[in-house]
Amino acid sequence: MSEAVDLLIRGGTCVSPSGRSKADVAAQAGRISAVGALGSVKARQVVDARNLYVLPGVIDSQVHFREPGLSHKEDLTTGTAAAALGGVTTVFEMPNTQPATLDAHAFTDKVARSCGRVHVNIGFFIGAASENAHTLGALETLPGCVGVKVFMGSSTGSLLVPDDQTLQDVLRSGRRRVAVHAEDEPRLRERAHLVRQSNAHVSMHPLWRDEESALRATQRALTVARRAARPLHILHVTTAEEISLLQAHRDLATVEVTPQHLTLSAPECYERLGTLAQMNPPLREDRHRQALWHAVTSGLVDAIGSDHAPHTWQEKQRPYPDSPSGMPGVQTLLALMLDHVAAGRLSLERLVELVCAGPARLYGATTKGVLAPGHDADLTLVDLGARRRIENAQMASRCGFTPFDGMTVTGWPVATIVSGRLVMQDGELLGAPSGRIVSFR
Repeated sequence: MSEAVDLLIRGGTCVSPSGRSKADVAAQAGRISAVGALGSVKARQVVDARNLYVLPGVIDSQVHFREPGLSHKEDLTTGTAAAALGGVTTVFEMPNTQPATLDAHAFTDKVARSCGRVHVNIGFFIGAASENAHTLGALETLPGCVGVKVFMGSSTGSLLVPDDQTLQDVLRSGRRRVAVHAEDEPRLRERAHLVRQSNAHVSMHPLWRDEESALRATQRALTVARRAARPLHILHVTTAEEISLLQAHRDLATVEVTPQHLTLSAPECYERLGTLAQMNPPLREDRHRQALWHAVTSGLVDAIGSDHAPHTWQEKQRPYPDSPSGMPGVQTLLALMLDHVAAGRLSLERLVELVCAGPARLYGATTKGVLAPGHDADLTLVDLGARRRIENAQMASRCGFTPFDGMTVTGWPVATIVSGRLVMQDGELLGAPSGRIVSFR
């Protein structure tokens, strides 16, 4: 390697799901060109990574950036700025915008909107609905498409697949893994009266959207997917009962959990945070949180995504149940999970599997998630010993707050490198947005 490389990360500890090793990492033309002892290599830019851990670029596999139509809550620029500040190099964005991402026109509009405006790499989901069920096989092959997203419980507009026949039509159109929000719409409608009363409180949210609504939807999804021979990814699993069920279907379905469901539990979170803790599926009692942790440590969970879903402070202050569900999370995903590493709940290697290698493998982003020559030079540098306080004032999201405001964590992202370019260092964004559209196989 006689010519100078674009970037050299020197002296760090590289981490993979299988272990750690002291190594330098060189990047050239957006790709990793070498990993190892690179003391003689010259570089146009050198990052000193001594005492730091070098991870493959962190992927947040579930974000809602609200553009188009709801950009008063978030847009592609503010959302990806939050991602970069949080050590996330790639995001997979969801289709429940206005209009919903249901056809090629809406999809290519999102791709066009991202040009020159995103700080990290991005891919977009196509949404499933009755009107596009038979065209999803073609839509999922659009450049930049992560895959198909199914909402079995109410979301935005026509983005709803409430019945098994429509779900079967969706799953028989295409081949790639389908991401599923599993809440049973008929049960949600049956139980809505529980929170339509004058004394309703947000602590009733998991009573309305109860364990049975999640389990019933997951059971239905698995049954239909088995008939259609279509792989699923069950998003934001929240119940012990679903964990037991999914353990028996490893050949068909993969599993995601969120940092907030691993960190917060009812009723304390609702007493302390009010509607800031409101999301779908809900934060539940501690027995469910413990079951999720068992699934993480046993290997059942395949990915952790933030389900970043911001609303304005004013919207979240509406009285329940008129308050919207969802919370920001892309900027705090890695910090929260590093704190769990520091507490001994999982290893750093397991975390790399869950937020780097796992999401890349599940969705076919074959050039991401691995620290190896030829792969994209997406890297996240973390300081495992840093103690930091999460604060609203740090948040780049347009909503301007986090439910984790005031929490002190151990472990912090200190640099974000996207396609060989340093885009965040020590809490500062560097340069203009230069993220790229992700390629999928």
